[in-house]
Amino acid sequence: MIEGANEALRAKGYSEAQLAAVKAPLPGRALLKGNRIVSPFSDSEEIVARVAREAVPALGELGTRRLTPHELRDWLAANA
Repeated sequence: MIEGANEALRAKGYSEAQLAAVKAPLPGRALLKGNRIVSPFSDSEEIVARVAREAVPALGELGTRRLTPHELRDWLAANA
């Protein structure tokens, strides 16, 4: 799941430092973190992978702004 999320992020133009999915200390959990998000987004590996594939815009679309966990949660609520 995590590698799939990172492949999706790379395809959208992000480097690992900008935005990456990583395994969290808790089993089955993952983080989406980097310098293009205000603070890490934490959830199950499946949700983090889905957010990386579907909710995170391409780097060019994001422009100079940074993502927030709140906007990713809003997207999840709207696309449940």
